[in-house]
Amino acid sequence: MRRHTRRIYGICYRFTGNRTEAEDLAQEVYLRVYRTLGSYRSAHGGFATWVTSVTRNLLIDHYRRSKRDRVTDSLDDKMAVVENKESAGRRPDEQALLGELSLQVQNALTKLSPELREAVILRDLQQLEYAEIQTVLEVPEGTVKSRINRGRIELARILQQMGVRPA
Repeated sequence: MRRHTRRIYGICYRFTGNRTEAEDLAQEVYLRVYRTLGSYRSAHGGFATWVTSVTRNLLIDHYRRSKRDRVTDSLDDKMAVVENKESAGRRPDEQALLGELSLQVQNALTKLSPELREAVILRDLQQLEYAEIQTVLEVPEGTVKSRINRGRIELARILQQMGVRPA
């Protein structure tokens, strides 16, 4: 499971936009994996794909449970937290720009519908192959490609409205 920790947390964070909530959800994923490990069958795909499916299913459950709560969330809860990662090759001003861009992308991601958001996250941020995404989402490959394309277009439109322009 240690090998998949980053992937699980990354999916949870990108889906929720909240570090604390992502950590809690990742812990729930570990518990669910532990409880359902007996249902894993290698003939149906790799372990990483199965873990991603478990993560996705938990996020869908969480999304449905928290739907009512999102209507009354305060602005403070909506603020996404960006982790600063040290890099010896980046100047502080570059690091600040990248952090701001990451925050803007995260905010834009939260405005996508859950179906488009999860497809874009799995492909562009988690770098899963189309076949893996098809297995995780349990939809045909054409639907996967369509959701990714529509998600990218919608994300670009939202970023443009936010004043973010491609470099």
